[in-house]
Amino acid sequence: MQGYRIQNVAGHVEVYDADGVFCFSADNTQEAMDELREMAA
Repeated sequence: MQGYRIQNVAGHVEVYDADGVFCFSADNTQEAMDELREMAA
């Protein structure tokens, strides 16, 4: 998703917005992408 950065951290991923503010963590990239899609809906 544009405007978000997904970063791998110690076995999970963390999602940050365009300003670098932490949004949420997920078990993997697919889970993070699914959550971002839900947020955009």
